Amino acid sequence: MAGKDTRTATLRQIRSDAAIPHEVDIVVIGGGIAGVSTALFLADKGLRVCLCEKGQIGAEQSSRNWGWTRQMGRDPSEMPLSIESMKIWRTFDTQFGIDVGYRETGIIYLCRSAREIKEAEGWAETGKMFQLPQRILEAGQIGSVLPGIEPGFKFALQTTSDGRAEPTMAAPAIALAARTLGASVLTECAVRGIETSGGRICAAVTEKGPIRCSSIVVAGGAWSRLFLGNLDIEFPQLKILVSAARVDPVSGVPEMPVGGGDFAFRKRLDGGFTIALRNTNIAPIVPDSFRLLPEFLPTFVKSWRELKLRIGRQFVNEYAMPRRWALDATTPFEQVRILDPAPHEPFNRKAVKNLQRVFPAFSSARISDDWAGLIDATPDGIPVIDHVEELPGLYVSSGFSGHGFGIGPGAGMLMAQLIAGETPVVDPAPFRLNRFRSNARKHDVKLQPVAGKA
Repeated sequence: MAGKDTRTATLRQIRSDAAIPHEVDIVVIGGGIAGVSTALFLADKGLRVCLCEKGQIGAEQSSRNWGWTRQMGRDPSEMPLSIESMKIWRTFDTQFGIDVGYRETGIIYLCRSAREIKEAEGWAETGKMFQLPQRILEAGQIGSVLPGIEPGFKFALQTTSDGRAEPTMAAPAIALAARTLGASVLTECAVRGIETSGGRICAAVTEKGPIRCSSIVVAGGAWSRLFLGNLDIEFPQLKILVSAARVDPVSGVPEMPVGGGDFAFRKRLDGGFTIALRNTNIAPIVPDSFRLLPEFLPTFVKSWRELKLRIGRQFVNEYAMPRRWALDATTPFEQVRILDPAPHEPFNRKAVKNLQRVFPAFSSARISDDWAGLIDATPDGIPVIDHVEELPGLYVSSGFSGHGFGIGPGAGMLMAQLIAGETPVVDPAPFRLNRFRSNARKHDVKLQPVAGKA
């Protein structure tokens, strides 16, 4: 650790309810942004909800991300959900009376190379399709939007309706709002598995006892594959290690988040900046890397520039981790309450150097804190927000592939609508579970390309 842990120090600790409820309508597993948002929108419909988190609310990737809330750069199939999410970010305070640190500052991407420009031009076409307020900036216009930037960028894309929020504030605030609406919130309470009756869900079995319910939502982030595997449900998901850091306040720097080919930064409410090495992450080689190779190989071939393969302690840890357990046995979720991987410090140091080269205002910036998180990635980079056909009453909201903070509120609204049997705010088809090869074979489903995918 480079200094004082300012990330975890500012993460609001949510006290657990003293007792678990005997019966509710829905149990939501996972206190990340997708889980707490699901609990909030279910409770807002008057349903009885219990949110179960094995550790602390928002303590994993939901408080470790960059804090960008964006529509720009989304896959076309994800764009409608991104747009709905942004509406929610803007109204958390007026609708639910909570502060998530949201600021509508706009977001801008900077491009040097032809490859970067081509990618941004594709994003611009998608934005135009969905009528996003965006600006294309040529080289001579960039300095007027980003004063103090060094020359060298040939192209920029700005979406003025995007913004930023505070990861250490958001999930706890949403969980408290759900509690205000009647939801039970349990921390340090792992769900070990489920019980069924007549072929459908009848209870969630927690380490503190069973909770009778008719529906369960698995929103376990990087843990979802392990939990579902114990139920004989195949969920293709791998983990990506991402590192970030905080640098101390500097003046003369834009309020909006900025991303270049090899750096990214966001101003924080504490005056500092969250920075990262953009387009460079670590893909840990683990046993699931081999089990899921046919599913993920096309993605790796396409994204090899952005992923660095590494084999280390995580391979051993996951090899030794039980993949099956009884409902009366201690589970991996109780053995590891919070995933807290070590950051890859060379990435963070390089991010600072790259940033200082582009914005001289950062010349005196020093890392005061650094951290890492594990992103839950699917083969196509699109989350699953769907029911599980073979087990009525079971739902999955996971695999957000690094987009979960931004679209988590919209995912929570969509999941609540699916459970309540309402007309969904967006077409849920792109988020179906059976789009993957392993699930399609299981259900004899003819594979169709996801909208916007080749």
